[in-house]
This record gives sequence, C-alpha cells and structure tokens, in this order.
Amino acid sequence: MRIAVLALDGVFDTGLAAVLDAFRTANELAGLSPDAHAPFELTLTSVLPNVRTAQGLGVPVAPLDACGLPDLAIVPAIGYKMPEPLARALDSEEVREAGAVLRRWAELGVRIAAPCIGAFVLAEAGLLDGQEATCTWWLAPMFRERYPLVELDPRRMVVPSGPFVTAGAALGHLDLALWLIRQSSPELASLVARYLIVDARPSQSAYVISDHLLHDDPLVSRFDRWAREHLAERFSLDAAAAALATSKRTLARRLDETLGKTPVEHVQDLRVERAVHLLRTSDLAVERIAEQVGYRDGVTLRSLLRKRLGKGVRELRG
Repeated sequence: MRIAVLALDGVFDTGLAAVLDAFRTANELAGLSPDAHAPFELTLTSVLPNVRTAQGLGVPVAPLDACGLPDLAIVPAIGYKMPEPLARALDSEEVREAGAVLRRWAELGVRIAAPCIGAFVLAEAGLLDGQEATCTWWLAPMFRERYPLVELDPRRMVVPSGPFVTAGAALGHLDLALWLIRQSSPELASLVARYLIVDARPSQSAYVISDHLLHDDPLVSRFDRWAREHLAERFSLDAAAAALATSKRTLARRLDETLGKTPVEHVQDLRVERAVHLLRTSDLAVERIAEQVGYRDGVTLRSLLRKRLGKGVRELRG
C-alpha cells in the first residue's frame, strides 16, 4: 500500500512520529503475522519545499510528484491547540494548497485519513461535508461553527465515513494508524499495539474536560451546574428548563450548539464521569455508586460504562 503523509508546516511532532513509527513497526513485525501483507510504502511529502515541526525540527519532505497517486493519504495535525491561532493557520495559503491536493486525490479515489486537528484541514477543503467525523474534543465548538455541514461526534476516537477517516485528539494519531493497519491485517495491528503497549480507546469521552467547553455559553454552564447538583435524581428536562428559567427547546438547542449533545446525553456523560471518579478513588460498592449517579442498580451502570469506555472499563473495580 502506497501511503502519502502530507505534512504541513508546524506539524505536531508527536502525531507525525506516532504515524510514522506505527507503520514502520508494522513493516518490521509483518513476518511474525500469519496473514502476510505487502509492506506499507510511506512517502513524507508537503506542498512546501521546507517544513518544520511545531518544536522547530526539520522534516525531510519529498515533493508531491514523488508520491505518484497514493492509495492512502494521511494528514497529521498541525501544532495549534487554541481556536485563534488555529483559525489563522487554516486561513493560510498553505492550507488552501493542501486542500486542493486533497480534493484532487479524493476525486481520483484516494482514501484520506486525518487525526486530531488534521480533521480541520480535511473539513476546510470541503471534503467532510455530509460525512461523519470526529476531531480534537476541546475544539469541537469551533469545528461545528466553522463546518456546520459535517456530522461531528467528538466523543468517538476513530470515525470512518465513506472514503475518509478521522480520529480524536493528540495520540489519536496512533489509534488511527492502528485502525488503518487493521484494515490490511487485524493480527498485525494487534501485534503492533502489543509491541507499542497501546490499549484500545474507542471513545474520547473519558478524557474530556467538560468545563473547558462550557464557558462559551452561560446557559449551558448553568445547566451543567444544575445537573451535577441533581445527579442522583431522575433527570427531568421539564424540571431543568424551569429551574433555569428557559424553554426546553432553547436549552436543547444551546447544548447542541456548544457541546453537540442533547441534555440527556450530557447528564449521562456527567454520570459516567462521576462514577469513574468514585470507582477509582473510593471504596464504595458499585451498587452504592450507581445510586449516587442516578441509576437504580449496578447492572445498569456497568452496562453504560462498557458502552462508553469499551475495554477501558476493565481497569475499574469489580
């Protein structure tokens, strides 16, 4: 498989290295996998003749015509973590040129993968309109505002949609690389994950810092505080709206705009957050924790934790 890794100036060091190391490790371990596959042929390229990482390291990029037509293109994140500098970078001539390249490749049938902030570059090119996607969780409000035609779900770690694949924040680069390797060889992907000591992370939900997103909307922030204070009670949207002196429709709309969730989904996330904290920091029985977060029994709580956290739930008690 021919893979073009399209690096932009200021590329996120760890993300770029994770992608390159994962595929190199896959090639090195291929002989140990029962389902032999052709090696992954990676070409590191750019629309610029010279590229430096966010930490100032030089990136040895080949010109675009050295790639030919790849089977797969990967766009690692650029190293911006806050909305304002990211917006300036996305408005650059370099990103416009990269978008033109990605559109041409997509038209010719190239599959394109973009982890973390790389998903913004793909969306900026218009390629994710009408597609499902994920991105860096704390920049989800910016993503939704900038790309309203994309069906964004920032809780998921890897989201395939048509010819595109996006992944979550930072080390989501590694999750994406393993997902791509798995498409060629599940056994090899499992072997690479074991050698690199990588656990499955199907969701970003366990890592989200809700307070980081809430400050953009006072009503959403007030709802979050109200929900936390009433977490042990049965949730009622009518009661929440009345307590906040707003309508159910307005409350639901503002949560969707800020967090991309319904009120019920946000309450469920808060319950999972509280339950995980108590499981890790207290000696309370699961049944007692379930009561404190609004569930009638431990079976319901365990089921929700498995659904939201996947294999990560094994690290919790019981």
